[in-house]
Amino acid sequence: MEIFHISAECYPMAKVGGLADVVGALPKYQTNAGHLVRVVVPCYDTKFKNENDFECVHWATVKLGNFDFPFSVLKEKTNKLGYELYLIEINDLFNRPNVYGYEDDIERFLSFQIATLDWIIARNKIPDIINCHDHHTGLVPFLLQVAYKYETLKDVKTAITIHNGLYQGWFGFDKLYYLPEFDLKHVGLLEWNNSINSLAVGVKCANAVTTVSPSYLNEINYSANGLEELFRSVRNKSKGILNGIDFEVWNPLKDQMIAENYSIENFETGKLKNKEKLCEQFELDSSKPLFSFIGRLFEEKGGDLLPQASALALSEHFEDINILILGSGNAEIELQLTQLRNDYKGNYNVFIGYNEELAHLIYAGSDYVLMPSRVEPCGLNQMYAMRYGTIPIVRRTGGLRDTVIDFGDDGNGVCHDQASVGDICYSINRAVNLYNDKTNFNKVVQRGMSTDHSWERVCQEYIELYNLIIEKNEI
Repeated sequence: MEIFHISAECYPMAKVGGLADVVGALPKYQTNAGHLVRVVVPCYDTKFKNENDFECVHWATVKLGNFDFPFSVLKEKTNKLGYELYLIEINDLFNRPNVYGYEDDIERFLSFQIATLDWIIARNKIPDIINCHDHHTGLVPFLLQVAYKYETLKDVKTAITIHNGLYQGWFGFDKLYYLPEFDLKHVGLLEWNNSINSLAVGVKCANAVTTVSPSYLNEINYSANGLEELFRSVRNKSKGILNGIDFEVWNPLKDQMIAENYSIENFETGKLKNKEKLCEQFELDSSKPLFSFIGRLFEEKGGDLLPQASALALSEHFEDINILILGSGNAEIELQLTQLRNDYKGNYNVFIGYNEELAHLIYAGSDYVLMPSRVEPCGLNQMYAMRYGTIPIVRRTGGLRDTVIDFGDDGNGVCHDQASVGDICYSINRAVNLYNDKTNFNKVVQRGMSTDHSWERVCQEYIELYNLIIEKNEI
């Protein structure tokens, strides 16, 4: 079948979070399974765009209300990612270094969706399925159903995958004129709580709704930033499919970004070499257990808990542990974490920002990865960590609940129930004790490394779902 994935992010073209990793990996495995897969993302001014060769396969003008924007569709020439990657180039709106955070984001992503559909209809070939990702593409199912200009595409089946339901793409009805012309009797499909809610539109209009873990599908029925009732009403067309990770990219035996390659057979010596390099770089003691955090420093990730939890844990275990933070986000949290360097020099360090190579080294060189998330629809860090023999310390929520079992139950990680400083510190205490019991510690590491989180299984679940909505219009 011919599958389109439409997304705001795709690694390595543009990455802010886990959305990029999923959209960068799932299409490759669907291609390997024999399907024709095309991924469409905006053309940002990124390193990947500037260092690779693209050819223009279509050009036209996208109309956004009273505005006309020239756009081009650029195709990556070599299919080096394992699938066909297309960029929607609208220089006035996307020729910028960042993915999000601009005052005209609504205009940017509306134009992206409209331009993508304009190109698809110009191809004169109807795809079998369009998989939209998050609110940035949530209007696509609506436009296919009701916009006059897309009449020939109205039977194309759509799925919307929710990577994070907290972000919904609201905008006012004063911008309704941006949309291609449609019969106004359908305007109610756009409305949620007196505004246009892009995610709600996608959920209402798509043939299938997927979330990135089964537990998150349950959670959004009760906590979804105002969309709980809607998610409950579409449960019959919803499915939770746990994300996978790309075993080719995340493979400690072949990873070129780490200091020493290793496998489950020799992880002790391999991880030690990586830990020694990491600790040398950040002036830490490699003989102590290393607790790390990798991610965005926001409340939903528990980032606001890290300064106090780190200070308390280091005060209690000053001679026993190291803590390393890699992340960026809330400026106040960044400042608090940076100031901790002064009090715990030699046991603590922080890197504000994001560095992919450093992230790989941290997974390879750490003993534990902290994930105290309040919200974690799936979570990939815990899967990366286990793949590299690093034990995740998680709050039981969303995909963390689905993937990490406490070592006290013969599992692969350390778990707690509350997003609180006390629970984090209690888990660190348990982890220190486990670290000092090398026999059991190594067993937990081995259980994590042998866990199958490959994309092959996930790919098949998506294909089965596509087939159901194509053949039966239901799941």
